[in-house]
Amino acid sequence: MRKILITGGVGFIGTNCVQYFAQQGHQLVLVDDFSRVGVKQNAAYLRQHFPQLKLIKASVQQPAKYLTELKQAQVVIHLAGQTAVTTSIKNPQHDFNNNLMAGFKLLETVRKHNPKAVLLYASTNKVYGDLAHHQFKKDFSKEQYLNLTVPQGVTEQEQINLISPYGCSKGAVDFYWQDYARIYGLKTVVFRQSCIYGPFQMGVEDQGWVAHFSKQILKDQPITIFGDGFQVRDLLYVGDLIQAYDLAINKIAQVKGEVFNIGGGVKNSFSLLNVIELLQKQTKHSVKVDFASARAGDQLYFVSANQRIEKLLGWQPQTKFVQGLKQLVAWQKKHL
Repeated sequence: MRKILITGGVGFIGTNCVQYFAQQGHQLVLVDDFSRVGVKQNAAYLRQHFPQLKLIKASVQQPAKYLTELKQAQVVIHLAGQTAVTTSIKNPQHDFNNNLMAGFKLLETVRKHNPKAVLLYASTNKVYGDLAHHQFKKDFSKEQYLNLTVPQGVTEQEQINLISPYGCSKGAVDFYWQDYARIYGLKTVVFRQSCIYGPFQMGVEDQGWVAHFSKQILKDQPITIFGDGFQVRDLLYVGDLIQAYDLAINKIAQVKGEVFNIGGGVKNSFSLLNVIELLQKQTKHSVKVDFASARAGDQLYFVSANQRIEKLLGWQPQTKFVQGLKQLVAWQKKHL
């Protein structure tokens, strides 16, 4: 049994982490500032079903409030932060404080007080920027962009290109996480995550877009697409992501200091228009779709190759998108 501290612990991924690790018998401590929409409901659910967990209401930037627990943790999973590109553009100071400053403070606190802990960081595929140097082709029959440069997906060798305050703040913490493994010997692992979806995801327009689309369709509300809707993403079910976290924890001696691109891969890649079509078939609802200008730094195509994580951790996504989407919709029907 391990003691696991999770920042952003009552958020979407955090709540799913609690379910997964609590069922394995681990001791869980959650740190969350309750700033995200819907987290109060998640917290109530977790308190009801997992009364043994400890929940600390605090910002990651206030380590004194959770230092006692942090010193005793064998694993720290850093999920907290500002999550949207558009929000970062509107308020870059807020983004800087909640991503870069918070991530650095956490890392320094672990270095000083608990350097033997395993440290997982939820980074983002946005560190690669808009991939504008890639060659794309528009496939009208599939309503998708094709990436002719990397048809099997993006690897960790892709050049870093930090676009938007969000890209800068997440990318900086990503680099600090790697460097603290090199310089101080900390047991860090970085996950550059593609689009994660699943139960407990509230979904808003600029973050958690699959859940947002599903919610809009269930409520018979219009959907706004920024761009032409042919943008392709690989979609990863949250349970598969957490299995990768677990593998990294158990194999930390082999993967400390590593960076992994992680997503649904080519087999689970769909355009925004494809996802809307699947949702409308599944829910038997049809809604109005509006189009707006593409947003700064948006990727026409991002699919993770998943080669390195398969090689070092033996991990592959297990949940087909159509199956995972059914679980998300069923959860939303019950809870939203």
